[in-house]
Amino acid sequence: MFTRSITIFRLLGFEIKVDFTWIIIAVLITWQLATSYFPMHEPGLRPYVYWALGIEGALGIFLSIIVHELGHAVVARRYGIRIKDITLFIFGGVASMEDEPKRPRDEFYMAIAGPVTSGVIAVAMLGLEAIVGAIAPAAPMLTVLAYLAWMNAMLAAFNMIPAFPLDGGRVLRAILWDWRKDLRLATRISAGLGSAFGLGLIFLGVFAFMSGNTFAGLWWFMIGMFVRSASAMSYKQMMLRRALEGEPVSRFMKTEVISVQPNVTLREFVERYVYEHHHKLYPVMIAGRLLGCVTTRGVKAVPPEQWGETSVGEIAEACTPENSVPPQTDAMQALSLMNRTGRGRLLVVESGELLGIVALKDLMAFLGLKLDLEGKSL
Repeated sequence: MFTRSITIFRLLGFEIKVDFTWIIIAVLITWQLATSYFPMHEPGLRPYVYWALGIEGALGIFLSIIVHELGHAVVARRYGIRIKDITLFIFGGVASMEDEPKRPRDEFYMAIAGPVTSGVIAVAMLGLEAIVGAIAPAAPMLTVLAYLAWMNAMLAAFNMIPAFPLDGGRVLRAILWDWRKDLRLATRISAGLGSAFGLGLIFLGVFAFMSGNTFAGLWWFMIGMFVRSASAMSYKQMMLRRALEGEPVSRFMKTEVISVQPNVTLREFVERYVYEHHHKLYPVMIAGRLLGCVTTRGVKAVPPEQWGETSVGEIAEACTPENSVPPQTDAMQALSLMNRTGRGRLLVVESGELLGIVALKDLMAFLGLKLDLEGKSL
């Protein structure tokens, strides 16, 4: 979904990130407000005032989206759903969940929290506008407050459209899930509506583009493509979770493990292990004792000219919950860990003893076979 993001600050225990695509939107919003919106609503001001108002409006949208996503994140945490971070990107913002809701009620409250938060912000902006208007009736700030009230109301309304992955689609899924007691059916219906809604936005974008409204047409077209893609992906993720939940990683692990000794140089490790076996993680062992693991990421941190005199043992990582799991770990939890850390393989360790390695490709192979044999499809 994202290109490259940077963490800008932490708030209420959550990392707030900005994807580089958001910078494009921030510049476009500022430019549109400064050159069109505010000159139309507040004529006769100096150009630098319009640009100042444009920056204030863009910052207001920036903060509004963060608070909207914080609404989701805080409620999610209340129900035991871990949130990895909050990222602003080209189409708005997203709170990245590490876990899915376990009950319909949890999803309902988590999903509704965002639009409710935006609605509260809209009312607060209107109240602030009334206060400022009573003090300084001609203040240009009134237009900024009115704009932010309208934008937050639109944000709440748009997100409540019952089309997955929008908040309204999650609310619909929670209701269907609670009614029919079938998460797969609820997801299929809400994701299907999301796909249809995305297709409608695509047609709207094409129509706007052909009518001469180039920017709006491209914008609606891209949002439609994103919604269709995200709705399809949500259904696939649900199927994946259903197939893997309850299966221990010991069922998928390979017990024949390629290990490396700590005295091997990085150059030898790259030539004899990485280039021959094409893995990114290897256990480091000596005399049958597990010392930790070595990864290609660790090798990349060492300048290539030092590979000949640097040993694997010098850069080996200790076995931690980031690179190893017990054999009884749920396969879906292992998959979530791989997704969170970017690792394609995990050591399976019990009481300090290496039992095997579980790989992402093995989990995917099992998923494909299970869905094929049970007559299901992604």
